[in-house]
Amino acid sequence: MPGLNSCIKAAVYRADDEGHQMVGIRRGWAGLLHLNPDNPLSAERHTVPLTKANTRTIDRTGGTYLHTSRTNPARVKAQDVPEFLAPAAAGGPEPVDCTAHVLRVIEHLKLDGVLAIGGDDTLSYAVRLDREGVPIVCIP
Repeated sequence: MPGLNSCIKAAVYRADDEGHQMVGIRRGWAGLLHLNPDNPLSAERHTVPLTKANTRTIDRTGGTYLHTSRTNPARVKAQDVPEFLAPAAAGGPEPVDCTAHVLRVIEHLKLDGVLAIGGDDTLSYAVRLDREGVPIVCIP
């Protein structure tokens, strides 16, 4: 995915210059979906502090430093709902809206906002979070 690492690096550098900290969510929306606020190790597994030091050279490689997923937390297949959220999936084959959990994770991480980098599905979920009151910046 050309350009993703350059976007991440530029955002981290700007945030650092302005005195802000950036937290990368591994695997995008899937990282927020699978992060369990009740498990301290979960945040370590699904997030990474982003600094000038660890993003200095990421624009020189392909792919994305944080990895991607095809996850939309508003439409999660029941079998893909994380085990710790399994009661939310009870009820059958219909997709499960896990937005309440994502909002809880954003609050748990004390995020002031979310920078979403991606295509239609990524940005459509960003719109959903915006409607829920989460400050969003999108890079298509």
